[in-house]
Order: sequence, then C-alpha cells, then structure tokens
Amino acid sequence: QATLYGTTTMLGGYVDGKVSPLSANGEEPQKKDWVNPAGKEMGRFIIAVDPAGELAYSGPTLEKKGRPAAHVIEALTEQVAPEYLSYLQNQGVSYLFAGEKRLNCTLLLEKLHRLFGINKLMLAGGGIVNGSFLAENLVDELSLVIAPVADGGNGVRSFTQVDFLPSWPPTAFHLKEVQTVVPNVLWVRYTRP
Repeated sequence: QATLYGTTTMLGGYVDGKVSPLSANGEEPQKKDWVNPAGKEMGRFIIAVDPAGELAYSGPTLEKKGRPAAHVIEALTEQVAPEYLSYLQNQGVSYLFAGEKRLNCTLLLEKLHRLFGINKLMLAGGGIVNGSFLAENLVDELSLVIAPVADGGNGVRSFTQVDFLPSWPPTAFHLKEVQTVVPNVLWVRYTRP
C-alpha cells in the first residue's frame, strides 16, 4: 500500500529538489494534519519523512521506476514553517504531523492507518529513517535481495544508531523464506519472533 522514504532518499531523484524560500501570503494554515481526498482515493502512497519541510513537488503524485502513480504524504514535525503547509496544499500533497522536533514513528503509523487506511508499509529509507522505526520496535520483517556483485564501495547501512535517537539493543529476526528470483540472486525474508 505504501513505501516510506527519508529526505535524503527523496532528494535522490523522487522530488524536484528543495523548495525555494517561501514567503507568507495571507492566512497560513494551522499546524494540523491535512488530507487531499483525491490522493486518498488512489489507495497507493509514498510517504516522505521531511521533518523540517524542505522537499519540492510538482504535484500530488509520484510515478517512478515503472511503478504505478502514488499519492505523496509528507511526514512533518512541528518545526515546519506555516508557509510550507500552504505550499503543500497548493501542490495537493497531504501531510501529517508526528512529533515536535523528531519524528514519532508510532504516531505516524497510527495516523497513516486511521486517515489513509494503510495497513502495510515498506521502509525504504536510509539507515537513520529505518533506525528510527527499529528504535520504536516497529520493524516486523526484513527483506533482503542478495546479488553476487562486489563493487568495492563504502556501502550503505540499513539501520543506523545516531545520538539524537533512542538507542536500541541488537534485534533478532528469524528466517521466514528464501527464493531465487533470477539465476544467482536470492530474496531472503526474516520476521520477528
């Protein structure tokens, strides 16, 4: 139903960069959740974790990498400027508030379920976003694709502990399924016990 990305991932090709400085233009919206009814009807969503409100959009949907169009929902914190809320409404992008300065992942998931009917969500962010959900004990499955390619790069962490997030102990998962998706490529799925 939905895929969640962090700000850095969204800036990596999903959005139109960062929004230009915005100016107040009359009455600004209150800092409360806003749902675009037409976007909600799509039933397919991309959630962008954007705590400070800096991502730029050309409309209320994204269609990338051969996937069907999905309605954009911004996950914001109270630190966002009211002008950005006006901008999002003008673009037709829904938004939800989940935390003051740091994302409250539990609250975000509750709102996504209640306001959009989202029951299943794929985390596809970087290590900080994924680590935020793991720190709140909200990751119930790991899905890994293993390909026999060595590139010598620095790599990317799937889960990162950072100073501004609560730390968490090592989290155990159990093997659920292994599939060969194409020759020499495995899809391995693990679940929480």
